[in-house]
Amino acid sequence: MPDLLIELFSEEIPARMQRKAANDLRKLVTDGIVEAGLTYAHAAGFSTPRRLTLAVEGLSDQSPTRQEERKGPRTDAPQKALDGFLRSTGLAMDDLSRREDKKGEVWIATITHPGRPADEIVAEVLEAAIRNFPWPKSMRWGAGSLRWVRPLHAILAILTGEDGARTLPLSVDGITAGDSTHGHRFMAPARFSVTGFDDYAAKLKRAHVILDAEERATAIWNEATTLAFAQGLEVAEDAGLLAEVAGLVEWPVALMGPIGAEFLDLPPEVLQTSMREHQKFFSVRNPKTTRIEQFITVANRETADHGQTILAGNARVLSARLADAKFFWENDLRMVKTAGLEGMGKPLANVTFHNKLGTQADRIARIEALAREIAPLVGAKPDLAAEAARIAKADLASEMVYEFPELQGIMGRYYAQAAGHDDGVPQACAEHYSPLGPSDAVPSAPISVAVALADKLDTLTGFWAIDEKPTGSKDPFALRRAALGVIRLVLGNDLRLSLSELLTKANQIAGPREGAFADVNDLLSFIHDRLKVYMRDAGIRHDVIDACIAMPANDDLTLLVKRATALAATLKTDDGENLLQGFKRANNILTQAEEKDGVEYSYGADIKFAETEEERALFNALDAAEKIIAPAMTSEDFETAMTAMAGLRGPIDAFFEAVQINAENAVLRRNRLNLLSRIRGICLSVADLTKIEG
Repeated sequence: MPDLLIELFSEEIPARMQRKAANDLRKLVTDGIVEAGLTYAHAAGFSTPRRLTLAVEGLSDQSPTRQEERKGPRTDAPQKALDGFLRSTGLAMDDLSRREDKKGEVWIATITHPGRPADEIVAEVLEAAIRNFPWPKSMRWGAGSLRWVRPLHAILAILTGEDGARTLPLSVDGITAGDSTHGHRFMAPARFSVTGFDDYAAKLKRAHVILDAEERATAIWNEATTLAFAQGLEVAEDAGLLAEVAGLVEWPVALMGPIGAEFLDLPPEVLQTSMREHQKFFSVRNPKTTRIEQFITVANRETADHGQTILAGNARVLSARLADAKFFWENDLRMVKTAGLEGMGKPLANVTFHNKLGTQADRIARIEALAREIAPLVGAKPDLAAEAARIAKADLASEMVYEFPELQGIMGRYYAQAAGHDDGVPQACAEHYSPLGPSDAVPSAPISVAVALADKLDTLTGFWAIDEKPTGSKDPFALRRAALGVIRLVLGNDLRLSLSELLTKANQIAGPREGAFADVNDLLSFIHDRLKVYMRDAGIRHDVIDACIAMPANDDLTLLVKRATALAATLKTDDGENLLQGFKRANNILTQAEEKDGVEYSYGADIKFAETEEERALFNALDAAEKIIAPAMTSEDFETAMTAMAGLRGPIDAFFEAVQINAENAVLRRNRLNLLSRIRGICLSVADLTKIEG
């Protein structure tokens, strides 16, 4: 079984497109050959700035011969219909057979499709893949019709078997497939032939090309950290930048240089962002001072002067970039020191947040009022929470954030400190956007929590009021993220508060938007849906959450999750699982009887009508459980309540084994149904077990 090697060699592919392109090539080719009847053992895609590579192992030599049956017209159909059928199948009359069908006797054609060689199939599949490749952006060049992300120069396509390597019969837009490729653009540009993937990868490395992007990234990081460590420094981790730089070079060479002394007092986030965004440089910090003092750039070649010329050129460009950043920083500081952060934020009165929700200044006023209301609930001083909310978004009007939007909040902290704010206000400026995603830290400082909650609740109620809710996969205003942020803030800080009351308060502060308030119940349901997703990742099923949402105080998320966690743990035990089945049996019997009799069996069970020991034991067990469950629920000791509920499993099982519920004696039947009602009532006082699946 031969192995397949494909390389599509082009001008430099944008780094952000390489990983997906390698996966797309693998999927297009392997899906195509499988659909054509070939099989393979393993496939792997690779990418460098100038090439996409696919290696397929254990490819079958040819597709199997297959037969297709095609039903034709009835045997008594007109000759014209039969002639058309014969033309479509390419068969003669003698090749047809007869078969009985529900509509009568029909002609059957058996068409044989002979197997095809792998060379022919792969060539067709690869040509289709090249011509229809899903690049986000593509271009045409010269006089050809082919569109590719950058001009495509060469195609390497070989099948390697026991008899050696053979080139696929393929030509695309004048580019004929061959068995050779190029090494590094500068260090080894000569063309060389290969006989298979192992030979290809080894010769590429000798020609100063590391094929595997992960290997390039590892080499970059190892070189960079070694350079920094030698001078007692450390490289700031940046996985995204590392992946991007690995897509910019085929033979990475890390070089470290100093940052000009005039820039060292810039905030480290400014230095890091400017170097990352403009130059693709890594930041190197001094662990003793936490200042960023040097940079690491990654060249694409080795040089006779060990990169000194490259480093000097990069340093000159970096100085120009950092001079811009320093200019923004100093201008912003002058503004803050003369007009304060509120003065810096004045232009936000002319910046529209949303045409139905007013300006950024309108929004800030709403967040300030709501943060004041939330503050006592999270242990913050209302005046400080209002102060933080009033200035938290002022940095949106700064020159630095205009240049680097990702620094919003971070710069707000620096400017708040420069303006003389303290007592947690600068920290709140930086943290009020958090948490932004599942891996983002949750603020714990009370003022930060108050402003962060106010920010997200205002967003949710505002867009709910103007009916801009998420639909399907579309969520242009990131409302799912805002809801998850609320959930994480509440749970991460173990807050006890009523979301319904806060959402209502947010409505009242803003007044009706577009003539309507947000539907608090609908919005709370949306937050509950996000909670289900969040808790599923924590191992708690959605139906367990539903069982607890159906209980009172379901807008207290901390209480809700505490109840759900205890219920989930109970249901994982044998007693809990079997109790659930006993509850469902009791509930089903009781529900059917109430529907049939038109009455509600909700009280009046009396032990004096019990006829069996099992019946009396259940009465006693329910009495004992109620004495434990009621106070436990009052004190929110859900573990104790759940354990007591699960302890009913034995008496309930024994009761159902020994007692006939629908007895002929009407008094006994009514008493036993009322006893089932006690089972249902006690269980439902803990959680709505009717919501539990299974």
